[in-house]
Amino acid sequence: MAFCLIRRRTVLCPTLLGWACLLGLVCAPFLFWWFDCEAFLSRTHRLPAEVLMVEGWIGKEGIQAAGAEFKQGGYRFIVTTGGLTNNRWDSHQWSYAEMAGEELIRAGIPTDKIIVAFPKNTEGQRTFESAVAADGALQAKGLLPTTINLFTLNAHARRSRLIFSKVFQPGTRVGIISWAPPNYKAGPWWRSSDRAEDVIKETAGYFFEVLLNSGRTSNSPREPLSLNSAQPP
Repeated sequence: MAFCLIRRRTVLCPTLLGWACLLGLVCAPFLFWWFDCEAFLSRTHRLPAEVLMVEGWIGKEGIQAAGAEFKQGGYRFIVTTGGLTNNRWDSHQWSYAEMAGEELIRAGIPTDKIIVAFPKNTEGQRTFESAVAADGALQAKGLLPTTINLFTLNAHARRSRLIFSKVFQPGTRVGIISWAPPNYKAGPWWRSSDRAEDVIKETAGYFFEVLLNSGRTSNSPREPLSLNSAQPP
């Protein structure tokens, strides 16, 4: 019996067109992310709603813009939410939800139209805890809307909408309004350090939320009611 040290095999190799297709499949997601990720994350989808929610951490100008949205949009209530400020050199912290409520009052929003929802846990999962607090504040006042709009900052929009939709399931539709500060310069996001930081952070956060659900579960199901049938606070 002869020993054979080499055996001939048939090896399939892509053609130039095949290599081009493979390269396209690899590069397409990256190119989409590079050129369209900010627009994707900052999507605005406004729904006809009687309740407007605003994340208080977006800043004074953002709260003022939310106040203008409230006046123009025909809403009945506006809910402010958000945890404590992160002051590394000061032991005193302020509530974003409360500061947003005060700013709305200064903007001319009646106090009986403002609902301040302060989350219990502000150390982690802040967006989720803010959504839980907002849902609880509405339920405490007998307001179980079928549709809400969420007002938040630019690239945070898509992830916030996803989280609020999970918390308010199963019967509440969540619209989203993405607001960009006036100091955001026009042009590609990678030319601005602030925008680049937001895009990279929110990209990771969005896919983490989609794939892993951040280890959270939504609230227990409840029957949504119309605000028209609820008693005003």
